[in-house]
Amino acid sequence: MDDVTVERVLRVVEAIPPGRVAAYGEVGAIVGVGPRLVGRIMRTWGSGVPWWRVTNAAGDHPLLTRALPHWESEGITVKPNGRGCRMADFGADLEALAAATERACADLEEETTGAEEH
Repeated sequence: MDDVTVERVLRVVEAIPPGRVAAYGEVGAIVGVGPRLVGRIMRTWGSGVPWWRVTNAAGDHPLLTRALPHWESEGITVKPNGRGCRMADFGADLEALAAATERACADLEEETTGAEEH
């Protein structure tokens, strides 16, 4: 796994607005990687980004107990099964997230392009 992929995943997560969540697969689709790789990147390097905003496709969070204080402060409520939130209610606008990520990653594209030219 290359540093640019790691940075792109982290920047997608940083771009998820407060009070919203995105699934591992949705983050991966924006970057062009699979959900398991997103999970691995988050597990290894995700402590400095709003990790509590990344869930599985059902809105369930693997670290819900730790995520709850963040969710409460952002207005994300837990669904009746107690495992996560409703994606229909709290899922991020994926088009807006992709656009925000594109802007946030513009410098990475320049670095990659510049490296290929040399």
